[in-house]
Amino acid sequence: MNYWLMKSEPDVFSIDDLKKKGVEPWNGVRNYQARNFMREMSHKDKILFYHSNAEEIGVVGLMEVSKTAYPDPTQFDKKSEYFDPKSKKEDPRWSLVDVKFVEKFPRVITLEEMKNNPALDGLLLLRKGSRLSVIPVEEKHFNLILKMR
Repeated sequence: MNYWLMKSEPDVFSIDDLKKKGVEPWNGVRNYQARNFMREMSHKDKILFYHSNAEEIGVVGLMEVSKTAYPDPTQFDKKSEYFDPKSKKEDPRWSLVDVKFVEKFPRVITLEEMKNNPALDGLLLLRKGSRLSVIPVEEKHFNLILKMR
């Protein structure tokens, strides 16, 4: 099993939105490295749900991969903000995974709190300049964050 962190702005898609829906395609990723990470995901991999650009920035819950990578249909939809005219159906550029709600944490594990925890040194999220919306998380960091909830 692998562990991941995926970011979303809560006014676009929040942990509460995922809780209501149950399962949702994680669409609209338009960064090649983030896309490649999604392509590496396996069924049932665990994912930390992270609210970015929010009143409280941090990890808010847990989800898991319910369907592995497949072409993101929004890349072909001319009405979508994620439309990519260079992407072809026979050779799609962009992928997504379906994620399943597992748990909303009782509190936000804030970015500041994580930065101040020496046991989280090396967590990719905390590296200067790390802005990817999908990143791998080491098992030891994942388990520590779960204990912090």
